[in-house]
Amino acid sequence: MTTDAATDSAIWLDGALRSVEDARVSVLDHGFLVGDGVFETCGVVDGQAFALTRHLRRLERSAAGLGLPVPPEALVRRAVAETLGAAPGAGRVRITLTSGAGPLGSARGSGPTTLVVTAGPSVGAADAPAHVVRLPWVRNERSAITGLKSTSYAENARALAWARERGASEGIFANTVGDLCEATAANVFVERDGELLTPALSTGCLAGVTRELVLEWGSEVGIPVREAAGDELPYSVLDDVLSGDAALFVTGSVRNIVPVGRLDGIEVRVGEVGLRAREVFARRRLEQVDP
Repeated sequence: MTTDAATDSAIWLDGALRSVEDARVSVLDHGFLVGDGVFETCGVVDGQAFALTRHLRRLERSAAGLGLPVPPEALVRRAVAETLGAAPGAGRVRITLTSGAGPLGSARGSGPTTLVVTAGPSVGAADAPAHVVRLPWVRNERSAITGLKSTSYAENARALAWARERGASEGIFANTVGDLCEATAANVFVERDGELLTPALSTGCLAGVTRELVLEWGSEVGIPVREAAGDELPYSVLDDVLSGDAALFVTGSVRNIVPVGRLDGIEVRVGEVGLRAREVFARRRLEQVDP
């Protein structure tokens, strides 16, 4: 077994740590062929996967949604621990589960699933205000994989590339009925009238672990934060961000809570309530590695 010289990368596959040269997955694996798999990415705090238990619960939900069997939790935890032990400088760890090798086409094979755990640097994390843009595509809140952390990520990759072509670091989707939904790899919070609101899961957004903790920890310390109701957050709320009547934040497992400083190339204000939530999150994640 070898790891990156900077000790920030490692790979676990088929029960053991592997070098980059030895870590090989079949070209017939349906995770490669058709994106038939699920994954979780955790931030790393003091060499441990942050909120691992919550991420494993979501991995189970996503796998159940795709009809995939989940390996024993003890095996996944051991794989994560061994991978991070071999990469003490890592900033993130990813767990990927696919349906395994199968025939060409959508039908699955009868072989075992594939489990891969990888650790690497926290590329994509950001402390400075983010620059986001509105995307020309929408999320389908009625899709077969809505709410699942699926490896079918081409839609996100295309949308993020489109955003970066325009100088932004993220793009934000509406859903098919015009609600604010989520970013390509993050949840969104809108600060308006002294409250911090996030779109309801019924909009088609992912049930983000950071989103969940912002709601929980914020409420515990008296920050006015909640899930929006009904049509409380239409996509047009982004016009309020541009006018200064609202502020915007994005959240994710590696970036944590990041204020948005530019929307569609225009500088926008950063909200004070969201910054308070950010401070609480930064403190709590150091106090509770697996909340």
